[in-house]
Amino acid sequence: MGHDHQPAPRAPRRLRIILAAILVPAFLATGIATALLWPGDVPKPDQADPVPRFHATVTSIVISICPATPSGEAEPGPCGSATVTLDSGPDNGQTRETELPSGPGAPSVDVGDAVIVTPLTDSEDPTAIVYTIADHQRGSPLLWLVVAFAVAIIAFGRWRGLAALAGLAVSFAVLLGFVLPAILGGGPPLLVAVTGAALIMFVVLYLTHGLTAQTSVAVLGTLASLVLAGGVGTLAIGFTHLTGYGDENAITLSLLHGDVDLHGLLLAGIIIGSLGVLDDVTVTQAATVGELARANPSLSRRELYRGGTRVGRAHIASTVNTIVLAYAGASLPVLLLVIAGGTGVREVLTAEFIAQEIVRSVVGTLGLVAAVPITTALAAFVATAGNRPPKPPKPPRPPKPRTDRSEVLAALAAEDLDLGK
Repeated sequence: MGHDHQPAPRAPRRLRIILAAILVPAFLATGIATALLWPGDVPKPDQADPVPRFHATVTSIVISICPATPSGEAEPGPCGSATVTLDSGPDNGQTRETELPSGPGAPSVDVGDAVIVTPLTDSEDPTAIVYTIADHQRGSPLLWLVVAFAVAIIAFGRWRGLAALAGLAVSFAVLLGFVLPAILGGGPPLLVAVTGAALIMFVVLYLTHGLTAQTSVAVLGTLASLVLAGGVGTLAIGFTHLTGYGDENAITLSLLHGDVDLHGLLLAGIIIGSLGVLDDVTVTQAATVGELARANPSLSRRELYRGGTRVGRAHIASTVNTIVLAYAGASLPVLLLVIAGGTGVREVLTAEFIAQEIVRSVVGTLGLVAAVPITTALAAFVATAGNRPPKPPKPPRPPKPRTDRSEVLAALAAEDLDLGK
């Protein structure tokens, strides 16, 4: 069975006071900002309620031959009908027959599948309701995947893995309970994102890695890098004239919630996305310097910085590639659509929906590059703060003069003779 690395030695009291003097006001400012920006009632969109969705189970399927189109070709399948038993809604427990879903993106169903159905008005009889299969129910499969994920994390990370899962829950709680409702409520996206990112950083890092000086170094490095990423992101968005209307989702959001600042929302997304990789780099750098100091306590501050920076360069090289590939993978359908339309490479790269991904990558990378030297320097300072120069050896004491015992005995004997006379 493997063993965790040895815990970091306790930092000197003076250093802990300095770290607390910096981080405690920052944490209090984050708490105050969270309270001031806390969302009230989120406005609802000015439109009719969406089509209701109910749960159902497919009990039988009948396949039929697809009819021919006016051109003489058969319609794309599948064709036929499915019988479903409704598990929720006003017709709960009843059985209904519906056509098999067909067309691009239509779900493929089989007997026993748990599906989502939507009620529609029958075109021939406006008083009748027909159901159509809209999607699969993915609750149970997703739950089993999450359970497998949690078991794997806890089995490998043990208590540290359990703390990481708790930190992940905190991150989702902050995003879903504070950041998104505050932005929808009309709050400034940039300020909300910075506050939410700082809150996640404080809670998750200390919860996962413990209340130590090494964790405080990672927190300071992350906070400094986030501030830098926010400044660079603001300049980059203004320099490239991005508006935030880079995709159809942003346009839909502007139609439903016109008071949302999409320009600020773009910058907020960059900051939240940068946090996910920044804490990885800062924690790694702080831990690397700490392990180097424990392995060789005689290393100087400069030597620790150089050793940690070499590790950071390798980490940055791989992380930058990860960031770019992640953004490229998320944009593959759009890239294929644009290239298939015969658009030139220059026009593709300068279009807003691609330009904003380039800005995300550049800003995130610059934040990572800044995080390595900042965190490494802080970690080297903390690691050597408790080292005191060795005291010079004390000079040896001169030996005491020794008295000749024979002389003493002779003197005592002479004294005895004198007394005898």
